[in-house]
Amino acid sequence: MTTRRARAGAFAAGLLCANSLPHLATAVTGHRHLTPIRGAHSSPWINAAWGTANLIGGLALARRVAGGEGRWDSRLVAFDLGAAVFATWMAGSEAAMRVNSRGDDTH
Repeated sequence: MTTRRARAGAFAAGLLCANSLPHLATAVTGHRHLTPIRGAHSSPWINAAWGTANLIGGLALARRVAGGEGRWDSRLVAFDLGAAVFATWMAGSEAAMRVNSRGDDTH
Protein backbone atom coordinates (compact mmCIF):
# COMPACT_ATOMS: atom_id res chain seq x y z
CA MET A 1 0.00 0.00 0.00
CA THR A 2 1.35 3.41 -0.94
CA THR A 3 1.98 5.99 1.75
CA ARG A 4 -0.61 8.31 0.24
CA ARG A 5 -3.23 5.58 0.17
CA ALA A 6 -2.38 4.54 3.74
CA ARG A 7 -2.79 8.13 4.95
CA ALA A 8 -6.14 8.43 3.14
CA GLY A 9 -7.29 5.19 4.77
CA ALA A 10 -6.14 6.39 8.18
CA PHE A 11 -8.03 9.68 7.66
CA ALA A 12 -11.21 7.75 6.77
CA ALA A 13 -10.70 5.49 9.80
CA GLY A 14 -10.50 8.58 12.01
CA LEU A 15 -13.74 9.90 10.51
CA LEU A 16 -15.55 6.60 11.08
CA CYS A 17 -14.31 6.13 14.64
CA ALA A 18 -15.21 9.73 15.55
CA ASN A 19 -18.66 9.32 13.97
CA SER A 20 -19.33 6.27 16.14
CA LEU A 21 -19.05 8.22 19.40
CA PRO A 22 -22.16 10.43 19.28
CA HIS A 23 -24.27 7.50 18.09
CA LEU A 24 -23.05 5.17 20.82
CA ALA A 25 -23.47 7.88 23.47
CA THR A 26 -26.98 8.52 22.19
CA ALA A 27 -27.79 4.83 22.39
CA VAL A 28 -26.51 4.54 25.96
CA THR A 29 -28.47 7.60 27.11
CA GLY A 30 -31.68 6.53 25.37
CA HIS A 31 -32.03 9.57 23.12
CA ARG A 32 -32.71 9.93 19.40
CA HIS A 33 -30.02 11.06 16.96
CA LEU A 34 -29.96 11.50 13.19
CA THR A 35 -28.76 8.48 11.17
CA PRO A 36 -28.96 7.66 7.47
CA ILE A 37 -31.06 4.61 8.36
CA ARG A 38 -34.13 6.30 9.89
CA GLY A 39 -33.30 10.00 9.73
CA ALA A 40 -34.05 12.21 12.72
CA HIS A 41 -36.35 9.55 14.18
CA SER A 42 -33.59 7.00 14.75
CA SER A 43 -34.12 5.12 17.99
CA PRO A 44 -31.38 4.33 20.49
CA TRP A 45 -31.19 0.80 19.00
CA ILE A 46 -30.64 2.15 15.48
CA ASN A 47 -27.98 4.47 16.86
CA ALA A 48 -26.31 1.57 18.65
CA ALA A 49 -26.20 -0.39 15.38
CA TRP A 50 -24.98 2.59 13.34
CA GLY A 51 -22.37 3.56 15.93
CA THR A 52 -21.11 -0.02 16.21
CA ALA A 53 -20.89 -0.36 12.42
CA ASN A 54 -18.89 2.87 12.20
CA LEU A 55 -16.57 1.81 15.01
CA ILE A 56 -15.96 -1.66 13.57
CA GLY A 57 -15.39 -0.22 10.10
CA GLY A 58 -13.03 2.46 11.40
CA LEU A 59 -11.02 0.02 13.51
CA ALA A 60 -10.81 -2.51 10.67
CA LEU A 61 -9.61 0.18 8.31
CA ALA A 62 -7.08 1.45 10.87
CA ARG A 63 -5.77 -2.09 11.32
CA ARG A 64 -5.45 -2.49 7.56
CA VAL A 65 -3.55 0.75 7.00
CA ALA A 66 -1.32 0.13 10.02
CA GLY A 67 0.15 -2.80 8.12
CA GLY A 68 1.37 -4.62 11.22
CA GLU A 69 4.26 -2.23 11.68
CA GLY A 70 5.41 -1.49 15.21
CA ARG A 71 5.13 2.29 15.10
CA TRP A 72 2.76 4.88 13.71
CA ASP A 73 4.03 7.60 11.42
CA SER A 74 2.12 10.17 9.36
CA ARG A 75 -0.81 7.73 9.36
CA LEU A 76 -1.49 8.57 13.01
CA VAL A 77 -1.58 12.26 12.14
CA ALA A 78 -4.00 11.46 9.29
CA PHE A 79 -6.21 9.42 11.67
CA ASP A 80 -6.26 12.27 14.19
CA LEU A 81 -6.98 14.77 11.43
CA GLY A 82 -9.94 12.68 10.25
CA ALA A 83 -11.35 12.63 13.79
CA ALA A 84 -10.77 16.38 14.19
CA VAL A 85 -12.41 17.19 10.85
CA PHE A 86 -15.46 15.15 11.82
CA ALA A 87 -15.69 16.78 15.26
CA THR A 88 -15.42 20.25 13.72
CA TRP A 89 -18.06 19.47 11.10
CA MET A 90 -20.39 17.95 13.70
CA ALA A 91 -20.07 20.90 16.08
CA GLY A 92 -20.57 23.42 13.27
CA SER A 93 -23.52 21.65 11.69
CA GLU A 94 -25.23 21.10 15.02
CA ALA A 95 -24.74 24.74 16.01
CA ALA A 96 -26.14 25.92 12.68
CA MET A 97 -28.99 23.47 12.10
CA ARG A 98 -29.76 22.00 15.56
CA VAL A 99 -30.75 18.71 13.91
CA ASN A 100 -30.13 16.55 16.97
CA SER A 101 -31.13 19.03 19.67
CA ARG A 102 -34.38 18.68 21.54
CA GLY A 103 -35.05 22.39 21.29
CA ASP A 104 -35.28 22.95 25.07
CA ASP A 105 -31.73 24.23 25.49
CA THR A 106 -31.92 27.76 26.89
CA HIS A 107 -28.19 28.25 27.39
